[in-house]
Amino acid sequence: MSVRMIAFEALQDFIPLYPLYQLLFADHGLSAAQISTLFVIWSATGFVLEVPSGAWADTYSRRKLLILGALLSAVGYAAWISLPSYAGFALGFVLWGTSSALISGTYEAFVYDELAARDRTEHFPTILGRARSASFVMNLAATALATPLFDLGGYALAGVVSVLSCLTQAAVAWSLPEARAVEAARESDEPGVRAAFAAYLAMVKSGVAEVLTGRLVRRAVLLVALLGGFLAFDEYFPLLARETGAATGVIPLLIAGTVAAQAIGGALAGPAYKLPAATLATGMAATAVLIASGALSGSAWGFLPIALGYGVMQLVIVVAESRLQDAITGPARATVTSVSGLFAEVSAIAVYGGFALGSLWFTMSVLVAALTIPVLLTAFVVPLTLPAPRSSASAEVTDT
Repeated sequence: MSVRMIAFEALQDFIPLYPLYQLLFADHGLSAAQISTLFVIWSATGFVLEVPSGAWADTYSRRKLLILGALLSAVGYAAWISLPSYAGFALGFVLWGTSSALISGTYEAFVYDELAARDRTEHFPTILGRARSASFVMNLAATALATPLFDLGGYALAGVVSVLSCLTQAAVAWSLPEARAVEAARESDEPGVRAAFAAYLAMVKSGVAEVLTGRLVRRAVLLVALLGGFLAFDEYFPLLARETGAATGVIPLLIAGTVAAQAIGGALAGPAYKLPAATLATGMAATAVLIASGALSGSAWGFLPIALGYGVMQLVIVVAESRLQDAITGPARATVTSVSGLFAEVSAIAVYGGFALGSLWFTMSVLVAALTIPVLLTAFVVPLTLPAPRSSASAEVTDT
């Protein structure tokens, strides 16, 4: 079961369009400001749907929502290729944002509760870390594949492979088991539309109440949201690489280094689960310095420190997400996780808005470096907000 859970997460990032779509937009006449508005549309969609989708996942089959999310991504990428205009790109981002909202929170809650049904929640940090690592390995493979695909068939061929990956992900989700007790409870709680809606509202209230009244959960939710928002600026790495003079065919290879570092960071998150908060805070401070220095180097070699920083940040993110799941005690696990995702979208929108406005006066390297200031400030927040590790956590997992 854990292998399929990891495979689902991994396939979500086997998208050869990832290192190319910003260039696709630019090559169809969009400015940096227009591209940033597309990112705002993407995040705004997730913002609106994040918590409602989390509550839906707590009152309905999470497995079926994972299937739906994968299918919507496929349609979104197809829209980019078949309708290469601002409207088509915006449509793709709306579909992608909807997909992300359906999967975000739902996946983590699904995995945690499936482990809980087997009395194996102590393995969650390791499984999540491995899943994130696998997703970055697949992203790395897709990034490496992007160049030959682009040379062979342009953006269209990269888009077709991306759509096929999403369809495969949907098939993997279809094969996942769902604990009978959980599924039966959801079915019995939904005898009619009115009762189902009442259960949905009750789950929203339960999840929001746990965030508002539980100090430990509230702080962890905000920390995970901040950390997740910082991942937004990798959307500008291809443009940063182009600013250094790198050719379009070489840019995916530069991005591959950041993806590889994130894969390593995710793989180390399980063993790092019990690290002191002060150590993780130091890692975040180092992340800020590394990314800023790399962005300001003006050279393609600057992607080396950027990659190192991104790897460390990924480790901290997975550890924080794992400790958040341990801190949640109520029935609305996906809803609580989605609240964190909602605030992450707010943070991401702020980043995109900053890039859109700042691009009128500053270069991409200056803008990326400036974003590391809040990353550095967050390092001081980590010791105050990160929950303590569960004492029984184990890094070893046996596949079933």
